[in-house]
Amino acid sequence: MEGAAASSEGLRYAEYARVPTGAGKGQAELDRGLARTMIAVGLGVATVAFAGRYAFHLWKPLEQAISETAKRISTSSLSLYYKGGFEQKMSRREASLILGVSPSADKARIRTAHRRIMILNHPDKG
Repeated sequence: MEGAAASSEGLRYAEYARVPTGAGKGQAELDRGLARTMIAVGLGVATVAFAGRYAFHLWKPLEQAISETAKRISTSSLSLYYKGGFEQKMSRREASLILGVSPSADKARIRTAHRRIMILNHPDKG
């Protein structure tokens, strides 16, 4: 029985004592492999960086064209409200631009537009 117990203990520890498959290589070989991997990763990152820089230089004229087109589009045309250019005395046209209604709008429509703007700009809102 003692022989069987001793052999089972020997088998149990034999699993942990097994030499891993890569242990045949020396530590120097593993270090060289790690160094090669790090060099390859570094070269890859550098390649991507230089390619990105080159692409940005190619796209520079396109960026200028886009920014010029964006400047041409007036911001006031994108807004719902009239932003300025006020005259000395407010005209009906200017008042209708501020309220966002047509100059020939009826009184009820002007009142609702005025109320909407007053509520939006009131300091006690929220």
